[in-house]
Amino acid sequence: MAEFELTDTPLLSRSTLDRAEHLRSDSAALKQGWSDARLLRITRGGQARVDGSRLVLDAAADAGGEPVEGAVFLGVDNGRHIWALYTKELDGNLADLRMVGAQLSDTDAGMLTTAVGLLNWHKNSTFSAVDGSRTKSANGGWSRFSEATGHEEFPRSDPAVICLVHDGGDRALLARQHAWPANMFSILAGFVETGESLETCVVREIREEVGLDVRSVRYLGSQPWPFPRSVMIGFSAVADPDQPLQFTDGEIAEAHWFTRADVREALAAGDWTSAAGVRLLLPGSISIARGIVSAWAAHD
Repeated sequence: MAEFELTDTPLLSRSTLDRAEHLRSDSAALKQGWSDARLLRITRGGQARVDGSRLVLDAAADAGGEPVEGAVFLGVDNGRHIWALYTKELDGNLADLRMVGAQLSDTDAGMLTTAVGLLNWHKNSTFSAVDGSRTKSANGGWSRFSEATGHEEFPRSDPAVICLVHDGGDRALLARQHAWPANMFSILAGFVETGESLETCVVREIREEVGLDVRSVRYLGSQPWPFPRSVMIGFSAVADPDQPLQFTDGEIAEAHWFTRADVREALAAGDWTSAAGVRLLLPGSISIARGIVSAWAAHD
């Protein structure tokens, strides 16, 4: 049987926003663009105002005559600068990326994904990781520097692999973490450690989490995952299902081999946020996990 591939680009990887990197260090251009810029206000819980399937953006000038402290420059859309800013309180219909990401346009989803990830980084980077000195935002929010030492730091994305293990035929392995409700399953994932390749990480994580040795590790695709600052790198791998499952690292509560028919039924039922009363709940549509599972299930 031929190997399956991702049939669609993951939802959070489709951003069409022009990041306009060349403007970040041009403070004069950023100030000039602020007068008719749009501002995406976000709560510290990651919620933004939405109107149906659209983000609600405010006039940036309503917040002040120039870029305000804490605002981050996301890019340019239809000739206007787009910024984001944490706000203590927001009125109106609020939703976070998990709730509304699948309904947003590619541009709006890209705005919200970038805003959540970048503001999360600022929230946790007030002090330098090098010497503990206080840092200040610079370059439109795309770096922070220490006024005491001049040391500059940049936003981080922590790489994590996520892998669908299958038997080369009609069965795939899905697992449930201890913290998840009953019937909620997904594919296996873990962070890349220093000194290892992505493929080596896949082999290690699967062995640690479920005790299986895998082969034929294949890259499928990637997506940003700003919870708080990851990039998910998708793979598939093949394992002998006769190997005993061993949950050695304490993360996994249970794992089972499911047939394509099982997975197709679960996909048709909905996801973690919408399905209820079914024996297998799968990840939501904004996650690359669902895209990988869907691609495998559709492959004959």
